[in-house]
Amino acid sequence: MLSASKLLPQGRGLSPVLLRRAATVELDWEVRQKSRFDAVDSTGRTLGVFLPRGSVVRGSDVLVAEDGSLIVVRARPQPVMVVRACAEHGSPFDLLRAAYHLGNRHVQLELTPDHLKLEPDHVLGEMLERMHLIVSEEEAAFEPEAGAYAAGGTSHPHRAEGHAHGHGHGHEHGRGHGHEGDTGHDHGHGGDHDHDHDHGPGHKHDRGTT
Repeated sequence: MLSASKLLPQGRGLSPVLLRRAATVELDWEVRQKSRFDAVDSTGRTLGVFLPRGSVVRGSDVLVAEDGSLIVVRARPQPVMVVRACAEHGSPFDLLRAAYHLGNRHVQLELTPDHLKLEPDHVLGEMLERMHLIVSEEEAAFEPEAGAYAAGGTSHPHRAEGHAHGHGHGHEHGRGHGHEGDTGHDHGHGGDHDHDHDHGPGHKHDRGTT
């Protein structure tokens, strides 16, 4: 068994030529959340992965084996629920509401501008359909958000590179802009904003599969 105990997020610092020549390994999200696991790469080698506790492996990360060889991680497609707004009766804001409610339930969630992904759960699926969202079951790579306080600050692999804005913008907002503890205005948006529209007879968001 070949040991690998080093991880390079998104292959940072490696040339494209090296990455193209490297072996690959496909792992689903359940495995990639673990800091210790075994896997078999594209060349047939058995890997024993030993990473620091709390490590999370993302698609396009690179494992470095004890012999110096590189193994590019691919996110293996897996069953997921994909949630989209209803173009006929809803709006993209419905996705924001859904993300809020799922976040309150500590659901691991992948966010994109036009859909959400989560692991299959029929109870959550029914809840989302009652919110007039369209839920489908698909096979796709799953890269949920790691959270704003995750180690390294790379909550999503596609947003990790080139977007390290930080919060030291070098300008002051001045009095009244108040991001912190400012209670100078109250939006007054109490509670949930349930939809009161009627989809009409026969309208039903059936959960499809692809």
